[in-house]
Amino acid sequence: MLKSKDNLADLAQKCISKSKELGATDVEVGLSNNISESINFRNKKLEHSDRSEVLSLGLTTYIGKKKSNVSTSNFNEKNLNQLIERCIECTKISPEDEYAGLPDKNELENKVQDLNLYDEKDLSNDFKKNYLKEMENEMFSFPEIKNSNGSSFSENKSNFIFANSIGFCEGYSTSSYSVFCEALAEKNGQMERDYEMSVNRFSDNLSKAKEVGKLAAEKACKRLGAKKIDSGKLPVIFDKRVAKSLLSTFASAVTGSSFARGISFLKESLGREIFSKEINIIDDPLIKRGLGSQCFDSEGVKNQKINLVKNGKFINLLLDTYNSKILKMKNNGRCGGLTNLYIENGNTDLKKIISEQKKAFFVLELIGRAGDVTNGNYSVGASGLMIENGEITYPVNEVTIASNLNDMFKMTLPLNDLDFKTSINSPSLFIEQMTIAGK
Repeated sequence: MLKSKDNLADLAQKCISKSKELGATDVEVGLSNNISESINFRNKKLEHSDRSEVLSLGLTTYIGKKKSNVSTSNFNEKNLNQLIERCIECTKISPEDEYAGLPDKNELENKVQDLNLYDEKDLSNDFKKNYLKEMENEMFSFPEIKNSNGSSFSENKSNFIFANSIGFCEGYSTSSYSVFCEALAEKNGQMERDYEMSVNRFSDNLSKAKEVGKLAAEKACKRLGAKKIDSGKLPVIFDKRVAKSLLSTFASAVTGSSFARGISFLKESLGREIFSKEINIIDDPLIKRGLGSQCFDSEGVKNQKINLVKNGKFINLLLDTYNSKILKMKNNGRCGGLTNLYIENGNTDLKKIISEQKKAFFVLELIGRAGDVTNGNYSVGASGLMIENGEITYPVNEVTIASNLNDMFKMTLPLNDLDFKTSINSPSLFIEQMTIAGK
């Protein structure tokens, strides 16, 4: 049973009061209670199950422009008092930082929306086991599937409170459920793997067990018979499952921190057109039931939907209080990072793009770290499918695709198959040309 919001809020206020008594000019407190359960299957048998409950408290104290923070999972009153005393003593001897401090009071959320992020339903272990059995049975109904690389069902529920010394004290509950299935296909001595997953705030909205098992098996089987291809320059299509990795790389390059330190390859590009005009990139924390949704950021600042890129033009950074002060820009409530980040749907159909290609590479998986956000260089291992004369012909593996992100962005066309499966989502992306290193 999760601790109540009132219980956590009362404890937060006690920590603030004690800190102020000991000399803190400002205080922030975050408390959370998280309960997680997971069950793992392999080859139709239970492999592992686990349940954990975590209580955590993070305390930040300020004395003028000095700041320090501590954390604990021991909520004993004596321990908390000692923790607060140590934090205050540490703050006194910390160096001053002119940008340290709480957000302006008028930036704080004063009307928390109900984003419907919590599922009251409790799932039994038997339900989870039966789901995994059904999922793996469907996967093994494909004759090429000889082994399971693991299946899992995870449930996570949490309640938290964030409070500060200028009057903010709010929180909310969240839940998430995820299922995962990884299949190993084998034919003529060759083995290939692939996976399928489903994640949702509400258990009733998870994909059906048979559907997950079927898709994992189909994807693994499609990889059988993979060939190496010759090196050269080709058009590339990123499947929507891997296209979001480009979005993640872009997001890492447009944080306030990366701009404040001058380490982003896009540091001179704010306000400029860096993508094709068809690209719109949005971060929206207020999507109901969204996997990245939040009622306020981790400083209590109001959330808002923002366009990072509009019609190809880079117009916003991801800013928290600290870095917005350094950059002398307006805080947009992104302390804690991304929320629901996505590229808007394009107008072009994936099948149409495939039919127009004389020769192209359709990327289904990336292997290793890709883009370098300091210089924009992009190089990563990949596997996928070959497209020839408008048709998918055979699977491909053991290649490297490379370019520079600046060039890739300008040549990127969004397709029209966007769906929201995680907190970062993209439609499939067509890139006019990349270097392929094969045999």
